Amino acid sequence: MTATLAPASRSVRARLRRRPWTHHNRLAAAVVAVNAVLAATAVPFDPGVLARLVLGNLTLAVLIRQQLVINLLFRSATAVSPRRSLRLRWTLGKVYHFGGLHVGGALCATGWFLVLTGVLTVRGGPAALLVTTWAIAGVLAVMVVLALPRLRARRHDLFERSHRFGGWSLLVLFTVHSVLLAGADFPGSGPFWVLLVVVTSVALPWLRLRRVPVRITRPSPHVVLLSFDYGVTPFAGSSTALSRNPLLEWHSFANVPAPGRTGFRLTVSRAGDWTGALIDDLPSHLWVKGIPTAGVGNIDKLFRRVVWVATGSGIGPCLPHLLSGGTPARLVWSTRHPRRTYGDELVDEILAVQPDAVVWDTDSAGKPDLVELALSAHRDFGAEAVICISNKKTTWHVVEALEARGIPAFGAIWDS
Repeated sequence: MTATLAPASRSVRARLRRRPWTHHNRLAAAVVAVNAVLAATAVPFDPGVLARLVLGNLTLAVLIRQQLVINLLFRSATAVSPRRSLRLRWTLGKVYHFGGLHVGGALCATGWFLVLTGVLTVRGGPAALLVTTWAIAGVLAVMVVLALPRLRARRHDLFERSHRFGGWSLLVLFTVHSVLLAGADFPGSGPFWVLLVVVTSVALPWLRLRRVPVRITRPSPHVVLLSFDYGVTPFAGSSTALSRNPLLEWHSFANVPAPGRTGFRLTVSRAGDWTGALIDDLPSHLWVKGIPTAGVGNIDKLFRRVVWVATGSGIGPCLPHLLSGGTPARLVWSTRHPRRTYGDELVDEILAVQPDAVVWDTDSAGKPDLVELALSAHRDFGAEAVICISNKKTTWHVVEALEARGIPAFGAIWDS
C-alpha cells in the first residue's frame, strides 16, 4: 500500500517551495519591494503624497480579503484548462496564498502612516488633525503587533477582536483624518471615493448578517454534523462563517452541499472552547454573515486527477468534491474509529462515492505516515496533485514533503 520515500530534492527550485519562501511570503515581499522603490525614487516627504500611499496600501489590504474579490480570484485562477502545463497549473493552484498581499499592504500602509505621523508632528497643524493622526498610528501599531504569527497563535481571540474593532475604528478615524488633512494646508490627500470603496467592502458581509436555524446531530462527543437550509445552497469548495455572538467571535467551516439537495452541512470537531461548547450545547440557531467564500479545495478544478488527504474532521472540506464527482479523486482519510466518531451514515456516504478510499483507523492501527500514503495513492491513481486538509503541523509537513519530491501539493496556510 505504501511507497518507499524518495529523497527530497536539494535543488534551488525545491528549496524555494519550502518555508519561508512560500507564495504567501513572496507576495508580501513583492508589495514591500514596490513600496521600497517608491520610497527610494519618487516620494518626497509631502503629507498629501504620503496619505495617498497609505490609502493605496490600505485599499489593497482590505479589498484582497473581500469575499467577492476572493471568489473572483479563485474563479480566474481555476479557469485555466487542465490541458495547460502542469507547472502553470501548480503555480495557479497557490492562489489561496493571496493573504500575502493583505500582509504586505497592511505593513506598508502602517509604515507610510508612521512616516506621515512624524512629518505632521514636526510641521505642526490643527490639534484635531494631530490627535487623529496619533490615534490612527496607535491603533495600527497595536493591530500589527497582535498579528505577529506567534502572538496571534497564542492569543487568537484577542487578535481577531483587535482586527475587528480596531479595523472599524480605523475606518472612522481615516474618514475624519482625510477631511482634516484636506482642510489643512496639505491638499492631495487622495480620492475620497477610494476610502468609500474600502468602507463599503468592509460593510458588505455585515449587511448579510442573519440568525438562522440549524439542525445538529452528534454521532459522538467529539463531532457534530450541522445541517442548514435557509435559502442558500453554496458551491463545493466554499466555506461559511458561523458565530454565537457576532461581535466577538467567528469561525469558518467548509460547506458540504449534496447534489440535488438544497442547503448544506458542516462537520465540526472538538478543537477548542468554541467548538467544544457548540458540541455540548447543541444550539438551535447560529449567526451567519456574508456569502459562501472559496477556499483551497477549489483548486482541484485545475487538475485531471487529485488525491485528497484528510485527518479527522478534515473530511468535511473534501466531502463536497467527492460527492460532486467533478474531478476524479482518491481519498486518504486518517481518523479515530471512523464509524464510532462520525456515524455510519456519513462513513457509508463517503464509501459509496469512494469505494477505493484508504480509511486509516488510528484507534486500531496507530498514526500512519501520511506522506507515504499520499505518495502511494498519487502513484496508483495516476494523480497530478495532492490536497491535504488537516491541522497546521500535519498539513505543512505533508505539503512540503510532497513538493520537495516534485508533486504539486496544497493545503491551508492559516494566514487569517
